[in-house]
Amino acid sequence: MPDFDNAPLILTLMLDDAAHTYFNALRRQHFPPKINYLAAHLTLFHHLPGAELASVCEQLHDCCKLQSALPLQVTGLRSLGRGVAFTLHNEELLALHRRLQLTFGSQLTPQDQQKLQPHVTIQNKVDPAAARQLLTDLQTDFAPFTAVGTGLELWAYRGGPWEALQQFPFVAAPAARLA
Repeated sequence: MPDFDNAPLILTLMLDDAAHTYFNALRRQHFPPKINYLAAHLTLFHHLPGAELASVCEQLHDCCKLQSALPLQVTGLRSLGRGVAFTLHNEELLALHRRLQLTFGSQLTPQDQQKLQPHVTIQNKVDPAAARQLLTDLQTDFAPFTAVGTGLELWAYRGGPWEALQQFPFVAAPAARLA
C-alpha cells in the first residue's frame, strides 16, 4: 500500500492562461479520454521527496521570489512514438532547472538528474500510426509562438490524478532576473 503521507512530488511550470488554454484544448481533443486525468503541463521534476514537503516548499518559495516571468518560445512539435508534444525553449528556464537540480541534489531520481527538454504533451499512449498522423497534421499549420512561464506548481502523486499542493508565482521584476 502506498505511503500517501510521503507521496512523490511533481513540479511543473505554470503557463500563462492563453497558452494553457490552447495546449489543454488540444490535449482534450487528442489524448485518450479514459487516461486523460490531467490538464496540459510542462513537467520540471517527476519525483521530489514527499517526506521533505516543507523543505521543498521553502526552497521553491525562495527561488520564485527571485525569478521573473519566463518568455518561452514554442519552437515546434516532436514525436513521442505513441504521442505528440510541443517543444519549448528558454535558456533561463534551463538555467532555473539546473539551479533546482543543484538544490535538490542527491534527492533526485536518475530521470530528474537529466538535462531538461521542455515540452507539453498533447497526445500519448495511442497507436504509433495515429501519433504520426497527428504530428503531420499539426506540423502543416504550425508557426512558432510565445508562451510565458508564470511560476511553479507542486503536485502530489497518489497513484492517479495529481493533487495540487501549492503554487509559487514568479514575482521578481524583469531587471532582478538571476543570471
